[in-house]
Amino acid sequence: MDMVITVEKVLLANGWSFDQTLTIEKGRIVRIENATDAALANRLNGTLLPGYFDTQVNGGGGVLFNHQPSVANIEKIALAHLQYGTTSLLPTIITDNASVMSQAADAIAEALSSGSRHVKALVKGVHFEGPFLSVKKKGVHDASFIRTPSDEELATLCRQDIGKVLLTIAPETVSTGFIREMVSEGVTVAIGHTNASYETIQQAIDAGATGFTHLYNAMSALTSREPGAVGAALLHRDSYCGLIIDHQHLHPRSAELALKIKGDERAMLVTDAMAHVGSNIQRLSFFDTEIIRHGDKLTTADGKTLAGSCLDMHSALLNAYRDCNITLASASKMASITPARFMALSDDFGSIEEGKYANFVLLDGRDNLKTVWLEGVATVHK
Repeated sequence: MDMVITVEKVLLANGWSFDQTLTIEKGRIVRIENATDAALANRLNGTLLPGYFDTQVNGGGGVLFNHQPSVANIEKIALAHLQYGTTSLLPTIITDNASVMSQAADAIAEALSSGSRHVKALVKGVHFEGPFLSVKKKGVHDASFIRTPSDEELATLCRQDIGKVLLTIAPETVSTGFIREMVSEGVTVAIGHTNASYETIQQAIDAGATGFTHLYNAMSALTSREPGAVGAALLHRDSYCGLIIDHQHLHPRSAELALKIKGDERAMLVTDAMAHVGSNIQRLSFFDTEIIRHGDKLTTADGKTLAGSCLDMHSALLNAYRDCNITLASASKMASITPARFMALSDDFGSIEEGKYANFVLLDGRDNLKTVWLEGVATVHK
């Protein structure tokens, strides 16, 4: 659908600009120019930002991807997050058996080939968070499914019909050769749920791992005598770090410290969202336990373990901007272009530039989300 919009304020790739007219054809931006007087008469008031890109989406709309990996459920999850400004996402399979991993890959492949327009536009691939993790740092993951790679799982991970693949591993459970093999097959490897030493983490980075899944959480800590995974992540200049800024997983000052070190070109916002986002559900069956919502916090039934989040990307952006001493422009980069670069998709997504897809969010004067555009189509109005 072709369209023209004029906006009061817009974050372009080179910074803020005012009173700009964007022309969209076939879902892409073909021209950005100063608005004419005639165009200003129909100007949209507010701030236009790139649509958000979330690399860690376990569920939404009352659905957990693990429970029933299907195209229908992928659509429910994707549409639940679209209403909060997410225009690109990776449905995420938490540690499970090989059959569920294969079913998830089948569902992603079907969604990308024959799913609805919204699904094809939203889904960029799949994130396998596990099963090659540390039992000691498993968090809510089921220890009975944590294991070393098999040929069956390798075949699933290396499929060429499931879009971009992100794999979270604990480097103490796999060899550096495995990491190199995954990278050679086009898989993006991130480090998470790990109790590894700094040296082991560094070997994984040298082998091709480029990211850290939810920095600080479920990984060996930075201490005086052992830098751990956190120290390795902060010290390595080029590694990407996901941050769950829901004020449950991270203290705002811990997040602020990481942001000062990594900057908005390597730190990125993620939700780690469970089925609760975009839904009124309070309890969710999860393997041999339940996930229960307590306000803005999700825990296991005993209340002792955080179990993902009920965070959406717009709230993550506002939490980072308002509470972690960064600018709105930096928070926007962390929510859009940085994850797009991490997943090697920044040629088409993540910023408002000529030639890229027209994925935007419009905020009002109080930074409330007003409208979401997906490939040039206004899909959400608030």
